[in-house]
Amino acid sequence: MGGATTQALAATSAALDASTSVDLGTARDLFAASRALGDAPQLSGALADWAAAPAARSKVVADVFGSSLGAEATRLLTEVVAHRWSSPDDLVAGVEALAIRAASASDPSADVEGDLFRFARTVAANPELELALGSRLGDQRAKGALVESLLKGKVSEPALVIASSIVQQPRERRVRRLLTIAQDAVAAQRGRTVATVVSAMPLSEVQTDRLAAVLSERYGKAVTINPVVDPAVIGGLRVQIADDVIDASVASRMADLRHRLAG
Repeated sequence: MGGATTQALAATSAALDASTSVDLGTARDLFAASRALGDAPQLSGALADWAAAPAARSKVVADVFGSSLGAEATRLLTEVVAHRWSSPDDLVAGVEALAIRAASASDPSADVEGDLFRFARTVAANPELELALGSRLGDQRAKGALVESLLKGKVSEPALVIASSIVQQPRERRVRRLLTIAQDAVAAQRGRTVATVVSAMPLSEVQTDRLAAVLSERYGKAVTINPVVDPAVIGGLRVQIADDVIDASVASRMADLRHRLAG
């Protein structure tokens, strides 16, 4: 990710946070805009062209999307193109990230991160489902409809909108990667980060709260725990936050010991 994109993401996220009229309709509109931009490289290229005057880029947004998007989505999309992006692909990803954040902001009390994490685990445990959602063949809208049929009434509405939308625009990303990116975006919107914690046995509520407190102190922000039970770790914990891995599992220590003895 280039420096220009990092700054643009921060600016557009701030614009979303300052809004008082974001709802699920806004999120749906932004997802639709992201898909439209992803399907039209010339359009995304024109909107990411920093040589063009900001007013010209804003006019393109109004001409192309003004009649199909709600007022708030149009305002936010205009904010997106007012900033410099490192590439057209980054601009498309930026609109998608804004859509995910908008869905999350529409219901701050919903357990969106947890819903997306549990769906990711379901996908990981079902190769046929992962293949159906990840296939390059077939209608993308049908994939969205499949996700809606699987999750309707079982997850929060923001999570349903996010999951059914992102599978329609994979952009060479696997489904589980899409869901991980979405979880991270939701956590960022809520001022948190996500930790995936693998243990041999389920953690108690007290253990989960204690671990969250320790990690929050270490990383300087609230941490959401996504628990995974895997008997292969034998004992201890394996914690992953973004690219950081803290492996204090018995399996890891045994593997290290075998390596030392073999060396």
